[in-house]
Amino acid sequence: MAKAFFVTGTDTEVGKTLVTTALMRAAKEVGKKVVGYKPVASGCELVGGELRNSDANAMQREASIPLPYSMVNPYAFAPAIAPHIAARLANESIQTGHISQGLARLKETAADWILVEGAGGWRLPLDEQHFLSDWVKREHLPVILVVGAKLGCINHALLTIEAIRRDGLSLAGWVLNRVDPDMMHFQENADTLKHLISAPFLGELPWLSEEEIDYPESFLDIAALL
Repeated sequence: MAKAFFVTGTDTEVGKTLVTTALMRAAKEVGKKVVGYKPVASGCELVGGELRNSDANAMQREASIPLPYSMVNPYAFAPAIAPHIAARLANESIQTGHISQGLARLKETAADWILVEGAGGWRLPLDEQHFLSDWVKREHLPVILVVGAKLGCINHALLTIEAIRRDGLSLAGWVLNRVDPDMMHFQENADTLKHLISAPFLGELPWLSEEEIDYPESFLDIAALL
């Protein structure tokens, strides 16, 4: 049975896909067959008559097993807005049962690992009453947190971890991603996070320009996840 992890972030645009694909590459380096799953995505473009998301595309490319796009990203919406609003505009509803069916299908493949990437932060609404975190809780997925290193990240990280643990889930590990190259006192903030977060530190990603980004698995140590 494949082992699944849920990758969340302290906010949107903190590098969840960068970290997810880096984890996928690192898993392959140690001989694991790995696939990615992006249950819900907005900001998609129409390609060949199908809405596709760039993050899901990257995860599809990194997979050890060729998968049709629909298996990687079952809910895709065009507007780059909160998915529950995008779904409402499209006259659709996001059904957690359908998301679970998709995860079950991936578990039936030959994959050893499934990296499930969330959208936005931990409390992403699916509708007016349900959150994606409710689904993660129901599936009992261990969580990997991506901390975007910028002003306010300590508070955002600790509050997210508090919510994850209050939901009864384990924090399998966390990654620090330097999203602001000009962050003042970066190292002091990093040291504080390492001191306060009682979970495996999987690594730190340096600031990378658009030209430099190549999903650098060499910065991550996944030993705690094996």
